[in-house]
Amino acid sequence: MDSVELVASLGCEIAENPLWHQAAGRLFFIDIPAGAIYSYDPSAGNCAVLGRTRVTGGFTLQHDGSLLLFQDGGIATLALDGTLREVASNRCPGNERFNNVIADPEGRVFAGAMGGNGRLIRFDPDGTVTEMLDGIGGPNGMGFTPDLKGMYFTDSPARKIYYFDYDRQTGNLSNRRIFAEIPADEGLPDGMTVDADGYVWSAIWFGGRLKRYAPDGRLDREIYLPAQQISSVTFGGLDLTEIYVTSAASIGADSLRPPACDPGAFRGGDLYRLRVPGVRGKFPFLSRLRFS
Repeated sequence: MDSVELVASLGCEIAENPLWHQAAGRLFFIDIPAGAIYSYDPSAGNCAVLGRTRVTGGFTLQHDGSLLLFQDGGIATLALDGTLREVASNRCPGNERFNNVIADPEGRVFAGAMGGNGRLIRFDPDGTVTEMLDGIGGPNGMGFTPDLKGMYFTDSPARKIYYFDYDRQTGNLSNRRIFAEIPADEGLPDGMTVDADGYVWSAIWFGGRLKRYAPDGRLDREIYLPAQQISSVTFGGLDLTEIYVTSAASIGADSLRPPACDPGAFRGGDLYRLRVPGVRGKFPFLSRLRFS
């Protein structure tokens, strides 16, 4: 069992979307229902709230250093000094809110929209908005292969991680196939990241673990954590060798709890960190969306 460190005891309802901000030297993450955006500074060992706003499902790092927040239909920017500005509204009509989001190497943003008919929406820097997929139970973690020819996408209730052929020039996705499927008794795949060697790390909600998959879909390793509801994972630190993991205290997904999952176990809500020798991550791509 790899050594897991409790970084911040926060009791978040749904801590999610951890991203390392290299210029700031800090990790940012959110508590979705509370609309709280947290900032963790490892050099000072300090975790604080950068801003509080509406329900926020996910965010990207913008090219200007700000955070681009995807909320309950609206989109806002949050500067590192805490200045919050709403830049768009009603951007996922028919859905309750955005969920997991990711920027691609061209500055586009792929955004899951949940509640109702789950969808995957692509926002382009020129203002174009394209519906990529619909009929998704719970759009969740995404990531790109190191060669930028493929994109992973998670549907949590289906317990599947999909792989798409990805066209960097157009942002189009094609040829969907199943990359990995989580056994029904182990929980639900949630947030994810891809390391520098192309291995896929998936956070398993109800499973209390991370799963690392080789590029061919083979399960490479599992790392267990002291919380049951593991929500997302990313790499951070100056050399990207620190693995940060978020968790959740929520009871909102209990209808999907596997029978084998202990209902009395500690759910989560805290931030964890671990290191695996020889493994490092990649910097997140920056979004370049503009709003008039």
